[in-house]
Amino acid sequence: MNVRRLIPTTAVAGAVVLGLTALSACSTSDAADGGNGDKLKVTASFYPMQFLAERIGGEHVAVTSLTKPGVEPHDLELTPRQIGSISESDYVLYLKGVQPAVDDAIKQSGVKNTVDAATLTTLENHGAEVSGHGHEHEDEHGHGGEEEAHEEHAEGDGHNHGEEGGADPHIWLDPVKYAEVAKGVGKSLEKADPDHAADYKKNTEALVGELDKLNTAYGTGLKNTATTTFITTHSAFGYLAERYGLTQQGIAGIDPEAEPTPARIQELHTIAEKEKATTVFFETLASDKTAKTLAKDTGLKTDVLDPLEGITKKSQGADYIEVMESNLVALRKALGAK
Repeated sequence: MNVRRLIPTTAVAGAVVLGLTALSACSTSDAADGGNGDKLKVTASFYPMQFLAERIGGEHVAVTSLTKPGVEPHDLELTPRQIGSISESDYVLYLKGVQPAVDDAIKQSGVKNTVDAATLTTLENHGAEVSGHGHEHEDEHGHGGEEEAHEEHAEGDGHNHGEEGGADPHIWLDPVKYAEVAKGVGKSLEKADPDHAADYKKNTEALVGELDKLNTAYGTGLKNTATTTFITTHSAFGYLAERYGLTQQGIAGIDPEAEPTPARIQELHTIAEKEKATTVFFETLASDKTAKTLAKDTGLKTDVLDPLEGITKKSQGADYIEVMESNLVALRKALGAK
């Protein structure tokens, strides 16, 4: 598939259920007769969408994720059964540009209630050039204003995320953007299932409250740090870096298993010395080989920063909120938070 890679092959993904019952009771094959009663049949494309659907939908939805544990989201190929299950859904929640196969299947499905999370917030172009700010080109949504204040911190990592426009899809790693998406999902569920609108509204408010707390914890926790630069094998943290005044430096591109070139290792060595970076981050679900190679060559430590494309037993937490809290602990330690 000749599509620009957004998410590395081993950033294994997908969605282990938080409440286990919702998904086991509703696998793609038995959604119709799995005892779901009158629940709204919701299909989510991958874990960050599944989490929103489950938390906001609560007891009124039966959620199926198209991306199972161990499957990398971007390279997902759908089975005919999964394509059929999309068509039978009452509501589909996805993030356009992350999974081309899902985008195509949804377009053909004819489902009335399909929600693209990318339309519920503004996407930006991170890493348009190595020394750029990632804000110099407006994206298709005409992004302009709210975060220009952080512009000086949003240094690129030299790798475009996204399709031709280079828009970075990793909006869920910024709690503020994720809360914007949550509000949009809540409103769309109210429209899709007006009988339970009050519950969807209440659940959305509760989740947005948690995300606001998470944002405050990050803002406070990362306010006074010895350095603002972190190095990562997977350049997924552009929105998070921009939100909290940090600089993300990606190693060798978007694939965390790619070997960094000697020139890039030398460059990162210089950056690490100049910016007093201490740590090379890798992710729970990918090999730490590249991170260890770089750490050995530069005398840096290694640690985990999870891009939250899926939850597995190796994840540092049971759900989105817990893993983001673990990420904050790791960032505070690496950046020398006071």
